Amino acid sequence: MKQSIEQLLIAHGKEILLSPGMQLEKQFIQHGSISCFEHSIAVAYISLWLVHCLRLTVDLRSLVRGALLHDYFLYDWHEKDSSHRWHGFHHAKRAAKNAKRDFSINPIEEDIIQKHMFPLNLALPRYKESIIVTCADKFCALCEVFSFLVYRFNEQHLLGGFALPQHV
Repeated sequence: MKQSIEQLLIAHGKEILLSPGMQLEKQFIQHGSISCFEHSIAVAYISLWLVHCLRLTVDLRSLVRGALLHDYFLYDWHEKDSSHRWHGFHHAKRAAKNAKRDFSINPIEEDIIQKHMFPLNLALPRYKESIIVTCADKFCALCEVFSFLVYRFNEQHLLGGFALPQHV
């Protein structure tokens, strides 16, 4: 099952994973010692795992892409900066803006990105893909805060050696 989930992750997310913006995410810590890049991949992986375990019918491409881009805000929210104030409430809009700028995203992907912080952001997720990613995000964040690694992504192996260097 792990291999098939990883294959789906790569099939639908390779363009995003290799993008300069996602490579930049490696420099920003999300929770504990986990980078935004690692967190986004873990959320995509757990989202696919949930779909598999629950035997759900979803748009897998949108699910993976939305999960990978859900925290595409591209800054270190731990730095003292007035633009990072209230990060938990505002980063979803910033991530959606960046995702629209850098990729062609569809309405499901946009909903995933903008609504993944429910209930901090009061807008309800519209699609089942959004609900799945929201749940996976909460699970991964909890695990990361308490130093439990959910999933380790072997970038060189899975991307066939096409990965960019660790620090771009």
